[in-house]
Amino acid sequence: MRLDDPVVLDLTGVEDKAALMDRCADALGLPDWFGRNWDALADCLTDLPRPVALVVTGWQGYAEARPREWRTAREVFATAADENPTRLSVLLSLGGGFGGSS
Repeated sequence: MRLDDPVVLDLTGVEDKAALMDRCADALGLPDWFGRNWDALADCLTDLPRPVALVVTGWQGYAEARPREWRTAREVFATAADENPTRLSVLLSLGGGFGGSS
């Protein structure tokens, strides 16, 4: 897994679970059968076709607007990373951007 070739999950403007699931599907290239629910996301994250360093950006607004959903999302990401640490790393960007942008 290389941090210089991450998958960026930009959650800027995400206001609900449906939008979060759509962003996850797009960023990670999840299969058509992805059910856009927490269990389906967990299944897809533990069955990625290649190692992924996932950098989550712009998450603060969603976390503030939907704290329970954000807590569940964090738990899903953490569990998937714990179950298969050689295939998935999840990093939360604390700044305004990633990859040199400000």
